[in-house]
Formats: sequence, C-alpha cells, structure tokens
Amino acid sequence: MKIGICGSIFDQVYKVIVERKQSSPEKSYVASLMKKGTDSILKKIGEESAEVVIATKNKNREEQIHEITDLWFHMLILMVDKGIMLEEISKEFKKRFGQSGLEEKARRN
Repeated sequence: MKIGICGSIFDQVYKVIVERKQSSPEKSYVASLMKKGTDSILKKIGEESAEVVIATKNKNREEQIHEITDLWFHMLILMVDKGIMLEEISKEFKKRFGQSGLEEKARRN
C-alpha cells in the first residue's frame, strides 16, 4: 500500500478546495456549494453516502471507487468549510490506532 501517495493527494485536493473557496461561485463548484451553506454540503454528503451503499450493493467495484472518491471529496469540502485540518484527522486516527474499536467507543461513553 502506498500511504505516502494517498497522503499527498489528499493534501493537494484539500489545498485546491481552500483555494476554490475564495473563487467565484459562478466559476467553481466548491465555491458555489460552500456559498449555499453547511446544509447543502451535508445534503451532498448524504447523497454520496447513499451512492456508495448502492454501488456496494450492486457489487460494482469501479462504481464503488468512483462513489467513495466523491464522498471523500465532499467530506474534504466540509472540513475546509469548518476549518478542520487534515492533520487533525490524522492525529485522531493515530490516537485510535492500535486499540480496538470497542475500547475506543467505550472511552467516549
């Protein structure tokens, strides 16, 4: 698995989203979605999540990859909109790494 490549492409896409946030909504999908507000971003995340489910139920690997990419893209838009940095998500993953999901969930409750 090529973790370095994934990390850099997420960084690159994140930076483009930050730049597009400042663009004209007439010229940028990202800017237009952010201008519509959080509810519109969340609606897109919901739609993309449903499309991931459908693609998975259809057992279509290429469609799954496409839809997961769309979902992650919209999650990155939400992150930029809310000022959440990739490093914060990475830090949270590192904090959880090596412990069972059941243990992690129990600590939150």
